[in-house]
Amino acid sequence: MDCCSQPGLMPIEQAKSLLRDSTELKTKIQTVSLNEALNRVLAEDVVSPINIPPFDNSAMDGYAICAEQMPNNNTLPLSHKVFAGDTQQIALEAGHCVRIMTGAPLPPGCDAVEMQENTEASEDKEQQITFKKPINKGKNVRLKGEDVKQGQVVIPANTRLNSSHIGLLATLGINTIAVQSLLKVALFSSGDELIQPGKPLKHGQIYDSNRFAIRALLAKLPVEIIDLGVIADDKQLVTDAFVKADKMADIVICSGGVSVGEADYTKLVLDEIGNINFWKLAIKPGKPFAFGQLPNSYFIGLPGNPVSAYVTFYKLAMLVISKACGWAYDEPLQVQAISLQDFKKSPGRTDYQRGLASINQSGQLQVSSTGAQGSAIFTSLTQANCFVVLEQDRGRVSAGEMVTIEMFADPIL
Repeated sequence: MDCCSQPGLMPIEQAKSLLRDSTELKTKIQTVSLNEALNRVLAEDVVSPINIPPFDNSAMDGYAICAEQMPNNNTLPLSHKVFAGDTQQIALEAGHCVRIMTGAPLPPGCDAVEMQENTEASEDKEQQITFKKPINKGKNVRLKGEDVKQGQVVIPANTRLNSSHIGLLATLGINTIAVQSLLKVALFSSGDELIQPGKPLKHGQIYDSNRFAIRALLAKLPVEIIDLGVIADDKQLVTDAFVKADKMADIVICSGGVSVGEADYTKLVLDEIGNINFWKLAIKPGKPFAFGQLPNSYFIGLPGNPVSAYVTFYKLAMLVISKACGWAYDEPLQVQAISLQDFKKSPGRTDYQRGLASINQSGQLQVSSTGAQGSAIFTSLTQANCFVVLEQDRGRVSAGEMVTIEMFADPIL
């Protein structure tokens, strides 16, 4: 008996657990340049080859001194100047100070820097610098290795590299990095009713929106997209599409055709060529969802309704993709907010309603609905910045109650 035949609906947490347990790494290790590393998944820990900073340096434009040598009159003659990038190491002359710029290496013998705003320079040819405030050892000094120490793990394996990681790698002088190869994801839509945007609609036809939306989500992930277009409701054509996709990709994603209608051939075909679980999930929107194993790839079947496809990709397909490409993916943070209005809800399914979160004058997080919540109403998603997550056993929510919200995070932005 498959999951569709079982009484009741599968809770989303159970489905998520099954997805994680059923998915294995599909990628291989390769080396890329720093310019190609954005959004790629690290294959191994990054260990710092140097200290950051690599030398003691000044955090200010000002004057470097030895704090213990500061005389009672707080005035010192100027010895020399040090600029950022200077490679000469001229030691501090006893009883003197050194003009220094931000980022410049601290001269040997110096242990503090005073910003120029707290000093006064004489007009003499042999300039004298008067320090207006007491100075302690270590003031305005960036110590060698205080940010990163040589040999320290600075980015753990399985991290998806963002722009700050790229900046850190450049700071460390690293120009190539070991990453997981791009996961190959084949994508197609199924349905005779689907027409490409830009063409006129006939009665009974709709535009193929799901494939474009899912492709846009995939474009932000460490994947190579193989777009196979729209497959008509024909058993042989559906079979050919799956055979082709399975040979080309690590994951095959289909939107539509996973229900039990007379023209939904996906289940019939996949029963013949793969091992597929069709689930009816206790979530709304997105009850029909499919996952399984083809001869060479994983299969993900998303519902046909636009918002359902989007939600199930975000909450379920992301788990498969991240596990298959070696990414230690953290699900978006959920927090509590005050409901500004009633939310319709019946017990039985976890409901992901589209909401607009904001901060009120008291600094409290609050949320309102973006309107009608039907699974085909995409405008409610474009106006939202979060999901209002209403628990499976919860019923109607009244204004003023606390609800759980999940702010949209990468890759949904």
